[in-house]
Amino acid sequence: MKKRTGTSDSLLQAGVLVGALVLALLVGAGLILLARANPITAYKAMFTGPVSGKYGITESLVKATPLLLVGLGIVISFRSGILNIGGEGQMVAGSLAGAAVALAFPSWPAIVLLPMTLIAGVLAGALWGGIAGWLKARLSVNEILSTVMLNQIAFQLNLYLIRGPMIDPQEVAYGTGCPQTALLPRSIWLPRIIRGTRFHWGLVIAIAFAILVYIFLWRTTIGYRMRASGAGPQAAKAAGIRVENYQILAMAFAGGFAGLAGIVEVLGVHHRVLEGLSGGYGFSGIVVALFGRLHPLGCIPASILFGALTLGADMMQRAVQIPAAIVMAIQGLVVLFVVGSDLLIRRPDLLRSRRMSGGSAGVAGKQGMARQGKGVSN
Repeated sequence: MKKRTGTSDSLLQAGVLVGALVLALLVGAGLILLARANPITAYKAMFTGPVSGKYGITESLVKATPLLLVGLGIVISFRSGILNIGGEGQMVAGSLAGAAVALAFPSWPAIVLLPMTLIAGVLAGALWGGIAGWLKARLSVNEILSTVMLNQIAFQLNLYLIRGPMIDPQEVAYGTGCPQTALLPRSIWLPRIIRGTRFHWGLVIAIAFAILVYIFLWRTTIGYRMRASGAGPQAAKAAGIRVENYQILAMAFAGGFAGLAGIVEVLGVHHRVLEGLSGGYGFSGIVVALFGRLHPLGCIPASILFGALTLGADMMQRAVQIPAAIVMAIQGLVVLFVVGSDLLIRRPDLLRSRRMSGGSAGVAGKQGMARQGKGVSN
């Protein structure tokens, strides 16, 4: 009986996620109509473009890489009972720190410099996320507010550094002043898996980490304590678990994965730090984690799906010539509906009670009609 209930809950939750995505697209169709474009043509480009050739498939996988890494951090933090909305800032912090290390020691061998660059990105992101975790655990500062504010601080710090101390010397020499760093040493660029595309080994790294995060959360003592802290903080405290410490650790992990996403994006795609590097991945990673049902392995297909949708949104804009603001609004609607559906994902009993109340109402209605029929015949 319990097995049947669990299977029923899984199907209901999957239906809620799919329904949330469909509703978001339906509302988005209304926005496309307001722009005097054809929603059918727009969505056709959005869904068929990413799978229509080598470019679409590989670019979808390129976009899936940072989504998966950010999503893994979100899984850890949400499972631990603390919300991380600061993925954007943590990505920026990781990319800046990693680039600073790579540019400071360009002559070092790649076997030393590449791990150092990745570690610097992870540590910077972990520090940025850990700040919000410490504020939450020690001072009861709302983590949503603190992470959003830390995002803005990271954005402004990034602009200052890539326009000042870390700006590409060639930009200064030519007088163009484009806000970007110099190219990182070519020896540490992540190699491409398929020649002629941007598809690099970052996705393989991300998938490996997804497996490790699953083992960490479900097969280690620390992972169990973190999940217990999120599932029932009061019960966890009664069992002797220091919930506040695990909240700080969870945010450090979440920030570390976002920082890794930032430096992997630099090493695999751009090869330098640019303005707007995070590209909304910090927020979209939340949707990936929720769509993957807060499971590390579930995030793998979810990241590929939303990587394709992100690419498809760009293709849709070019296909029907709608403003970029509408494309961003549709992406925001997807985030809003999927995040909003999390209440039903976390509380499947609400769905069951709704269905049972509907069934009991139907039975009561039939019984009432039967009684009325008896009264009429008497």
